[in-house]
Amino acid sequence: MQSEEKFKVVIVGGGSAGWMSAAMLSRFLSDNLEITLVESKEIPTIGVGEATIPAIKTFNQIVKLDEDEFIRETQATFKLGIKFQDWKQIGQSYIHGFGVIGRDWEHLRLHQYWLRAREQGYAAPLGAYSINTVAPDFNKFMRADVSMKESPLSEIAYAFHFDAGLYAKYLRKLSEKRGIKRIEANVTKVNQHENGFIKSIEIDNEKEIAGDLFIDCTGFKGLLIEETLKTGYENWGKWLKVDRAIAVPCESSGEFPPYTLSKALQSGWQWKIPLQHRTGNGHVYSSKYIDDDKAEQILLSSLEGKARNTPLKLRFTLGKRNKLWNKNCVAIGLSGGFLEPLESTGLHMIQSSITRLVRLFPDKDFCQANIDEYNRQGAFEFERIRDFIILHYMATERDDSEFWRDVRNTPIPDTLQHKIDLFRANGRIFRDNEELFNPESWIQVMIGQGIIPNNYDPMVNMKSDNEIRDFLDNTQKVIEKCVNVMPTQKDFIEKFCKAPAI
Repeated sequence: MQSEEKFKVVIVGGGSAGWMSAAMLSRFLSDNLEITLVESKEIPTIGVGEATIPAIKTFNQIVKLDEDEFIRETQATFKLGIKFQDWKQIGQSYIHGFGVIGRDWEHLRLHQYWLRAREQGYAAPLGAYSINTVAPDFNKFMRADVSMKESPLSEIAYAFHFDAGLYAKYLRKLSEKRGIKRIEANVTKVNQHENGFIKSIEIDNEKEIAGDLFIDCTGFKGLLIEETLKTGYENWGKWLKVDRAIAVPCESSGEFPPYTLSKALQSGWQWKIPLQHRTGNGHVYSSKYIDDDKAEQILLSSLEGKARNTPLKLRFTLGKRNKLWNKNCVAIGLSGGFLEPLESTGLHMIQSSITRLVRLFPDKDFCQANIDEYNRQGAFEFERIRDFIILHYMATERDDSEFWRDVRNTPIPDTLQHKIDLFRANGRIFRDNEELFNPESWIQVMIGQGIIPNNYDPMVNMKSDNEIRDFLDNTQKVIEKCVNVMPTQKDFIEKFCKAPAI
């Protein structure tokens, strides 16, 4: 890309997808690119992506955000994991915590020794052996202290809850300082070359904006990737039954639990996301088993404070575009596909998509091999996240509604069945290539949902019961001591990164 004429990138759509794309491209490729972002105030952004996973820290570091400033600017709080309530059975809960589960002992993960201890009747719940699953129950939080080597306090993994609208504004300010040109307008027409590639867009002031690469951040509509290029969509409704969501913020209770709450309901589930200035709430459900009015009533009746907006109603089809990169158009965010926010992967999918684009960035020849590899990697990521979400539904003992009887008896993808079969045999999990969720995540959700292996790894028998008991007891006691010295999240935020009142 040494040509005197700059490579022109046109981002259509703002919101999190548009401005995360702009921030990343302006950070790495701004000297070689001319980047224009076109967004319309008439098209509202969908702000359900307020919960994240730890990878967002990498993105923020890459685009050079100061973490405390970012937290203040977006009214953020910290997140140690996700609490799943009533998913296995009503009245039962577990936490999918980020980070490690205790410590490995020689070449085996802790859960292998836990399986034998459980069989012998002297194991605590698995969550007792991870600082990321003990601290949330006491609303405790601190950043990892890397100076405390060999301590669980050095291994705290975290993500954030934040206001996605404020995050987009924050990234917009950063991107514009780096030379991104923003135009506020509606797209009225899309022009194509004879080979089908997109040539330009026309906006409502009759101006034409030409580009080499177009990034579609227009949400479910898919103005470029679908309405123009007719890419097609892979519907995953045969595995995932929810198709609607209602979201509404409410006044904050003043407490900031360091986890996203996911509570299973009769026809879906509800999220609760604590921010500094408000609490985000949503009800994800299947319209086959509950109507919209009833779903809204259930959500509003559960709010911990006064609703701050009119509920936002969404309809969606879970799945992905047949191609995430088609010709000279890349779909990022909801325009590329949608997986329900059960494991807080929405903003991560934007992050990974734009990172993948940077790694496979085209020249004006648009080599098909690069496009095919982008689509291969993107499809793999979507499918493995899909499998992880399906796991929560099929591994349930609930039989109290038609919805739960349906989802627990739905056939599952072969890729997920293989993972479950391997885990049931001897508690083994292996990370497949660069799939998002690590073995610790699979272990916590499988055991939390009631999938208990038939046997443990035979190498566990190299240790005696007394040795295993001491190992587990010591791990649990050390974690308890560490949690005791941690501040509450509220106190931590008050001291380091309290946001101004809104």
